[in-house]
Amino acid sequence: MHILIIHQAFASLNEPGGTRHHEFARLLTAHGHQVTVIASPVSYITGSAFRASVSSEVTEYKVTILRASVYDAHHRSFLHRIVAFFSFMLSSFWVGLGVKNVDLVWGTSPPIFQGVTAWVLARIKGAKFLFEVRDLWPQFAIAVGVLKNPVLILLSEWLERFLYRRADRVMVNSPGFLEPVTSRGAKRVELIPNGADPSMFDPNNDGMEFRRSNQLADKFVVLYAGAHGMSNDLEVVLDAAALLVDRNDIQLVLLGDGKEKPALMARAQKKDLTNVTFLPSVPKTEMASALAGADACLAILKPLEEYKTTYPNKVFDYMAAGRPVVLAIDGVIREVVEAAGCGIFAAPGSADEVANAIRQLAADKKESRIMGLQGRDYLQKNFSRAAIGEKLLGLLEDLRSK
Repeated sequence: MHILIIHQAFASLNEPGGTRHHEFARLLTAHGHQVTVIASPVSYITGSAFRASVSSEVTEYKVTILRASVYDAHHRSFLHRIVAFFSFMLSSFWVGLGVKNVDLVWGTSPPIFQGVTAWVLARIKGAKFLFEVRDLWPQFAIAVGVLKNPVLILLSEWLERFLYRRADRVMVNSPGFLEPVTSRGAKRVELIPNGADPSMFDPNNDGMEFRRSNQLADKFVVLYAGAHGMSNDLEVVLDAAALLVDRNDIQLVLLGDGKEKPALMARAQKKDLTNVTFLPSVPKTEMASALAGADACLAILKPLEEYKTTYPNKVFDYMAAGRPVVLAIDGVIREVVEAAGCGIFAAPGSADEVANAIRQLAADKKESRIMGLQGRDYLQKNFSRAAIGEKLLGLLEDLRSK
């Protein structure tokens, strides 16, 4: 089967960002499928060009990646990002026309507009259309306040329902998305959850290289790894850091990039938060070393009802690395962490609870270590990328036979 993936924010293992699709793509090629990906030449995380002079490449896993031109709107306004999404929708369609003998077109949202490209290409090529929902858009954009115009909201909701109804199959990465997607018209919905590849992480690595290079050797390190955007509520982390200034043995490390990062750094400097370290994004190939250098890891989102539906990728990476989780996200991901016994829940939006959870983990490092290993064991049994990949293979085979 030749599978064409339309994914503006696609990232390989040697690039910053979520690598769910790269990991799936190499699994598919290992099982004899042909995979072509159309992606942006600009990193959605850092805004840097991946390969300025190369429009196509074939990875060592025989995945073909085609780069379609895009309007560069890195960390600009919502309007600029919408223009960037539309530019990729059009350029990826043009590039996709040249991809031959396609059996299935896989569109992934957000941004939802590339779903339109995938649907049109599937119809033109007589291929199956698989539509993947990674976030509930436009609901999340409305909830966080970036999408306010009533006309745009109506058009976005119409487009969402249009794609759900026309997909041969809708795939979601969290059980929290099943009901919202089916209620908006999706006929057949499959859960292929987020997870992690435990073989990428060594829970016994003490991370001393990472710690020494960032002056963290004698600290209890709490690491946040991910986007620094308005949804991530990292202002609360800075408030928690202010509550922890009496503990000079605890260091909060914020690793990643995003629109809000300059403001966060300025705020930390203004408040003289010397217990906060900011680090740039790293490729997935370097994430294992970063997580190994942490004593605990942090996942946080704004206290919105909509975010209770999410399965954040970073939590599964933390579990695979064998590190306990401070979880300031309620809902379905809380159920995973509590079932695994691998972390402490802190009410979203509460700096006091985040700070108290960190104090609790730092006070008993042996128990924290046990929590982390429990998380890795639970992930290996329930959320390993290999097992999830087998489910994906079954879904694709079922689609092919219809």
